Amino acid sequence: MTYVSALAALADPTRRRVFERLRSGPKAVGAIARGMPVSRPAVSQHLRVLKEAGLVADQPEGARRVYYIDPQGLGALRAWLDQFWDQALAAFQAEVEIGAKDQKGKQR
Repeated sequence: MTYVSALAALADPTRRRVFERLRSGPKAVGAIARGMPVSRPAVSQHLRVLKEAGLVADQPEGARRVYYIDPQGLGALRAWLDQFWDQALAAFQAEVEIGAKDQKGKQR
């Protein structure tokens, strides 16, 4: 799984909603599809794309399959996103330090 395939999978708003429904825990297709504006087979197709992107996994539970967010796939996406957060925090820290030096110079 690469972050590129994860981002591509989440680019579709319906697929993103399917993914978000798994936030509270594992669910069968029927539970995910309930209340959605697309059919159950369409939800299954969205889950297949999310699974191929490494964002969800499934396990059999009797005659049905239960889907859940795959922590490894989500971790790879988060690692990619974290690099931007780290850069933003470093830039913020540099600005704070510059401001603190400026304030110190004005107090003298």
